[in-house]
Amino acid sequence: MKLLIVLGLLALGSTLAWASGSTGGRPMTVDDLLAVKSVSDPQVSPDGTLVAYVVTEVDREANKSNSSLWLVSTRGGEPKRLTTTPGTNTHPRWSPDGRTLAFVSNRSGSNQIWLLPIDGGEPRPLTRLPIDVSGPIWSPQGDRLAFTAEVYPNTTPEETAERDKQKAESQSKARTYDGLMIRHWMSWDEGKRSHLFVCDAQTGEARDLIPHWTANVPPAPFGGSSDYAFNGDGTQIAFTSEPLENAAASTNTDLWLVSTEGGEPLNLTADNPAADAQPAFSADGRLLAWLRQQRPGFEADQWVLVFRPAADHTSRPVAVSQGLDRPISSFRWDPTKPHLVAVVDDGGVQTVYDVPTLGRSAPVQLLAGANHADASRTQDGTLIFVRSRAHRPAEIYRASADGSESTPLTHHNDDLIAQLDLNPAERFEFEAADGAKVQGWLVKPPSFEAGKKYPVMFLIHGGPQGAWHDEWHARWNYALFAAPGFAIVAINPRGSTGFGQAFTDAISKNWNGQVYDDLMRGLDHALKTFDFLDSERVLAAGGSFGGYMVNWIAGQTDRFRALISHAGIFDLTSMNATTEELWFPIWEFGGMPWDTPELHLAQSPSTYARNFKTPTLVIHGALDFRVPDMQGLAMFTALQQRGVPSRYVWFPDEGHWILKPANRVVWWNEVHNWMKRHAGLTP
Repeated sequence: MKLLIVLGLLALGSTLAWASGSTGGRPMTVDDLLAVKSVSDPQVSPDGTLVAYVVTEVDREANKSNSSLWLVSTRGGEPKRLTTTPGTNTHPRWSPDGRTLAFVSNRSGSNQIWLLPIDGGEPRPLTRLPIDVSGPIWSPQGDRLAFTAEVYPNTTPEETAERDKQKAESQSKARTYDGLMIRHWMSWDEGKRSHLFVCDAQTGEARDLIPHWTANVPPAPFGGSSDYAFNGDGTQIAFTSEPLENAAASTNTDLWLVSTEGGEPLNLTADNPAADAQPAFSADGRLLAWLRQQRPGFEADQWVLVFRPAADHTSRPVAVSQGLDRPISSFRWDPTKPHLVAVVDDGGVQTVYDVPTLGRSAPVQLLAGANHADASRTQDGTLIFVRSRAHRPAEIYRASADGSESTPLTHHNDDLIAQLDLNPAERFEFEAADGAKVQGWLVKPPSFEAGKKYPVMFLIHGGPQGAWHDEWHARWNYALFAAPGFAIVAINPRGSTGFGQAFTDAISKNWNGQVYDDLMRGLDHALKTFDFLDSERVLAAGGSFGGYMVNWIAGQTDRFRALISHAGIFDLTSMNATTEELWFPIWEFGGMPWDTPELHLAQSPSTYARNFKTPTLVIHGALDFRVPDMQGLAMFTALQQRGVPSRYVWFPDEGHWILKPANRVVWWNEVHNWMKRHAGLTP
């Protein structure tokens, strides 16, 4: 009986630690951040009893990550590791009979599809192509799989591999282009396109269904297997494609339908000049749902859930989430009824809604109060999902059909988190100049003591159409920013997503008016409301648009002790003429620099460089084609010429984000040293 009482108290202590955040442990370090195991991609078995998922761990010695497949019962219990081979083991997908997991592994030297019998036995390779493959999904009948692979249009995988070999062996590395875009995010266009393939589930014999296609399927670089789906009888596949023409200046992704035997695809969404994505057929195959945007050229237009009968290619789609006035991040069909389980960007968290498609019932919120992802239902209605919070890394959870009785199924990070002093993100609101309600987050430092003053790190998010969420972030992690003894303030100003589309729209063509005012008012509110914040020791940091805003702040005010600008825009004219996704500046600034030169000049931090006074750390990656690295160099040059204390950290092998483990350590060491030095803490 005593043992049961002790165990009960331990369980209660764990629950209280989740609720209160602080565990009385030590401050977090960058080594701790890299030690966190990333838990993702939960896939429920057809009978609803098991969940396959992925755990990714950093290998510091190899300077890379390894991923493995795991299995856990939907009723709980000890998870079982399914793969032990180092390297890539990702994207588990159940066969319709529940007996086999298809997954992607590089254990043979390249990324190929492997099949793992769930009742025991070794995985076997299914595909043996001379190029990498990704994103396998099963047909409803289990006789085929669809996947994607990059090929040169009108060539076979073998011909693609041979052409790549010739390029690698060529003494000249010159590239020639006759159109845009020539590079994207962090990759040059080599002429290859991601194509949709099907293969036999027994032999692996594969066929390119769109050999002549000149656009990426799914759209690069963030599309995935949610962008293609078999129809009910497995004879056709709906897929999302980039524009076939003018991809640099158009957001018009479309849904297409192609026979699994090949042939000319049919455009299902030609009526919509804006984006369509993530086609999914209902369990009975009668309905087709997808995400749709309505305004062409605006990548931050609200994603709305729509559906129509799968067999009727001409009927007008019915919008079923528009009344939420919140963007849908992802969704899945309920396996037993015509409802959708949708993850919704909702006021600083990712919530989960049940969305009926037929009748007039309104969406019903199921899960809130944390950040959720990859939500789905089992056959008995149980919800399976990923949950994280600012002070808790992601784990797999289950909940009852109505969202109650939420319970973790996995505990991969419990031992590590128990050692750390992590505080939760506390929500606050304030009134903007126009009376609008604006939301923000406050995170206390480790070993917080009432009555003591703490320096403040003011975080500014990117996008600009993005948001700070109550989530565990693998890069811009609240707890790690707080670790040197800082309180964190993070505001979701105008332009942020999840607060209504009008709130998001307010930033376009006005990057530094209302937005700047929201940020400064939010900081003033926090300093006035929370007496432990030291108004004399406030620093600011931001990445991408956040870096732009840091650069703008440098020319507008000297209220900050120091600034940190990561991948920030310095000069809008040169930025918008050299970035890759041209629809972005065209929408945000009403055209290219030569179309609206006055607007570009008025909103460019470079225009106010003469006012720079605040010590600034500038960070950029050489492979950042979203915000080219000359922006960071120009910012540093201006600071140096103005005689402002500054430091430039440049990563030759990174893009918009710093991803390699060794580089992440350098990034955090530079950031922490800069923070401590300028807050008067021991560096």
